[in-house]
Amino acid sequence: MSSPARRSAPVGSPTTQHKVVAMGGGHGLAASLSALRFLPSEITAVVTVADNGGSSGRLRDELGVLPPGDLRQALAALCGDDEWGRTWARVLQHRFDSAGDLGGHAVGNLLIVSLWELLGDHVDGLDWIGRLLGARGRVLPMSSIPLDIEATVRQPDGRVTEIRGQAEVATTAGEVMSVRLDPTDPPASLPALQAVRDADWVVVGPGSWFTSVLPNLLVPDLSRALHETQARRMLVLNLEAQRGETEGFSPQRHLEVIGAHAPDLRIDVVLADRDSVDDVTRLSAAAKDLGAALVLESVARGDGSAQHDPLRLAATYERIMRLPL
Repeated sequence: MSSPARRSAPVGSPTTQHKVVAMGGGHGLAASLSALRFLPSEITAVVTVADNGGSSGRLRDELGVLPPGDLRQALAALCGDDEWGRTWARVLQHRFDSAGDLGGHAVGNLLIVSLWELLGDHVDGLDWIGRLLGARGRVLPMSSIPLDIEATVRQPDGRVTEIRGQAEVATTAGEVMSVRLDPTDPPASLPALQAVRDADWVVVGPGSWFTSVLPNLLVPDLSRALHETQARRMLVLNLEAQRGETEGFSPQRHLEVIGAHAPDLRIDVVLADRDSVDDVTRLSAAAKDLGAALVLESVARGDGSAQHDPLRLAATYERIMRLPL
């Protein structure tokens, strides 16, 4: 017997259906999309394509394709919260457990790459998978070519070194000082550019700050569209610093990093979990430096984990999108 569907109706009763672009990658973007799918919004995920580890890295190296892992996670997050959606999300995220060639590969990665090979187009392939899943939005790569992340890192012994690769930057023992893309001027996905230009809201974060959040701001054409769009821009902070990548960073330090990498980008709202902020005054000042108002809400699960609660986050997004900014 099928299990009853959980709540998938919109939160509250918003009067306007917004066009929302969510930018990032990995678990952070998935958390944001899991919340946005509860709102009556037209959702587009613009996803980083710099992963070089695990199943994605293997497929990238072997076939020369975009790393599919972050795209897969975004698709899974947009699956409906009913039996169909939950089943397909599990299928996409399922990993083969074996000592052979398939060991560690995610089913969704293989499905995505199969569609790319058959159709010869990244966006077309992702759109077909979205239709199959009944996804509550569209998933697009930020660039049409695979990228690499390079970082300047201060090592524990004080030396400043250069590190290459998303996986390597994410797990470094040193302090990441800055990141850049290789190539530095990659072609942006044209549908992603259009989505940003047409959006009512652009949501950046949460997620791995240097390897998921910042890369979208470093693609020149995408950055230009983000600067020029009439959309309001919301930056969502993580619930805690990430071990390795941003270990020891305060919430305001995360904002300072955004300002250093995208100095002309103006943000309208910075959203933070109220229980994750120790110094509201300093965080509010850092938000003001970006042109933003600081919004503090309880958006964590409340179970001690550093994870956003989809319904709490959805309700907060709805309230913010109604604010007269």
